[in-house]
Parts: sequence; C-alpha cells; structure tokens
Amino acid sequence: MQYEVGDIVKLKKKHPCGSFEWEILRVGADFRLKCLGCDHQVMMDRKLVEKSTKEIRKS
Repeated sequence: MQYEVGDIVKLKKKHPCGSFEWEILRVGADFRLKCLGCDHQVMMDRKLVEKSTKEIRKS
C-alpha cells in the first residue's frame, strides 16, 4: 500500500475515544498519526501500521 501525508487510515482497533480513523502526519520508518476523534497524536512503527490498516482514503 502507498501511504502519503494527509491520507486517512481506518485501523482494525479503535482508539479509547471510540474513533477508528487516523490522519497521517508523517511517513517514514515510523508514522505520526493523529486521531480524528480526539486529536491525540502517536508515533507508530511502519510494520504495525501496515498490519493494522483496514482501509485508506486518499486526501
């Protein structure tokens, strides 16, 4: 899959706030993701993001 900054990814597990959707803020060996439900930001390893992605919406 091709990931780009600004894309919205839907992950398999939901965030504690209840949202499944995250915006990609940084792409590389690690990803910076922002929860669209509560604006919380996290850094995740590329392998973990690729494994847990259900759907990508291009920006």
